[in-house]
Amino acid sequence: MNLIVSAIGQGFLWGLLGLGLFLSFRIMNTTDMTVEGTFPLGAAVSVSLIVQGTNPFLATLAAFVAGALAGLVTALLITKGKIPSLLAGILTMTGIYSIDLMVMGKSNVSLLGKKTIYSLAFLQKLPQYFDSVVAGTILMVLVTCDLIWFLSTDFGRAFIATGDNLQMAKSQGISPQQMTVAGLMISNGLVGLCGAVVAQSNGYADVNMGMGTRTIVIALASIIISEVVFRNLGLASRLFAVSLGSIIYRLLLLAVLQVGLSSNNLNLISSLVLAACMMLPQVEEKLRLKQTFMKGFKHDQSKFTGTDRFGSGRRPRY
Repeated sequence: MNLIVSAIGQGFLWGLLGLGLFLSFRIMNTTDMTVEGTFPLGAAVSVSLIVQGTNPFLATLAAFVAGALAGLVTALLITKGKIPSLLAGILTMTGIYSIDLMVMGKSNVSLLGKKTIYSLAFLQKLPQYFDSVVAGTILMVLVTCDLIWFLSTDFGRAFIATGDNLQMAKSQGISPQQMTVAGLMISNGLVGLCGAVVAQSNGYADVNMGMGTRTIVIALASIIISEVVFRNLGLASRLFAVSLGSIIYRLLLLAVLQVGLSSNNLNLISSLVLAACMMLPQVEEKLRLKQTFMKGFKHDQSKFTGTDRFGSGRRPRY
C-alpha cells in the first residue's frame, strides 16, 4: 500500500513536468530539449538556497524563475540566432550542466536537517508518503488553474493560435517570436518548479538528476498516456488529465517492477511503455478499419450466397 501511495504522490509531483512539456510540445509544436537541463537546474537552485537558510517557498519560486531564464536563452537562440529548436535546446541543456555545478559547488547537495515545503505542520501529521500526495495535489490544482486562466486570456489565445497555424497567426498581427519566448519561459519555468519540489521530496539535489533523456521520456509518457486513456477532452480537462497520466505512468512502472524486473532496466521499461502508448492509437485505427472492411465484405458476399443481411438464408428477389 505504501508503494502505491508513494507512486501516486510522485505522479502528482512529476505531473508538473508533463504540464511544462505540454505547452511546448503540444500547444507550440516545438521540440524543446531544454527540459533535460531545466529540471536539475530547478533542483540545484532550490536546494542550494534552502541550505543557505532561504525560506523553502521562496527557494521554490526561485527555481521557477531560473527555469524561465533557461527557457529565455533557448527562445533567443531560436528567434534571434535562427538556430533550430532541437539544437538550441541541446546547447542550452549542455551549458546548464556547468551552471548547476557552479550553483551547488559540488555534484550533490543534501537537505538533511533542513526545512522544506514538506515541513509544514499539517503535512508532518499525515501518514508516511501522504505528504507528497497532498502537496502534489495542491500544487497540481494551483498550477493547472493558473494555466487555464492564462490560456483563456487574449494573450493565451494568441499563444494557442500560433501553435495551431503560424501563418494565420501572422496575418492576425500576432508576433510568433514573442509567443515563442513566452511559451518556452513558462514551459521551462514549470519544469524548474518540478525539479525543486521533487528534489525537496527526495531530500537532495544531484547534478545528474533526470539526465540521459529520462526527463523528457517521463514528460512525454504523462502526455501520451493521458491522451490514450482520456480522449475527446477540452483544453482545461486535458491539462488536468496530464497529471493523471503521470500517476498512471508511475503505477505502470511500479507494476512492472513488482513482477520482478530489476530497477536497472527502468529506462528500458520507460521507453517500452511510452512506445506502446504511442503505437496504441495506430493499432486501434487499423483494427477498426479491418472490422469495417470485414463487415462490408460480408455484406457484399450475402448477395451471392443467397443470404440476406440477417442471415436468414432467403434468396434475394430481383
